[in-house]
Amino acid sequence: MLNGMLAVIRYSVPGPRADEFVEQARSILGTLAAQAGFLRGHIGRSVDEPDLWALVSEWEGAGYYRRALGAARMDMYPLMTLMINEPSAFEILVSDPE
Repeated sequence: MLNGMLAVIRYSVPGPRADEFVEQARSILGTLAAQAGFLRGHIGRSVDEPDLWALVSEWEGAGYYRRALGAARMDMYPLMTLMINEPSAFEILVSDPE
């Protein structure tokens, strides 16, 4: 079993709010990136449903991610109404060979 985890937070963002969302999501990603255990992160948009966005981050472990959420809470607050309420933490079980 590999260590680490992925966090996938999905958002439903109406088209007119896309620019505002990207700006706020960058701020969230910046706060997360400054936390211990952060490995990498991305902001993406569905190619099939342009109102569906994702903030994806990779962590050394779930504990790091949970603590980072506390640090990012204020940055995340303005986007809470756009979040899709679903599980967001995924344990990494398989990775591409190096």
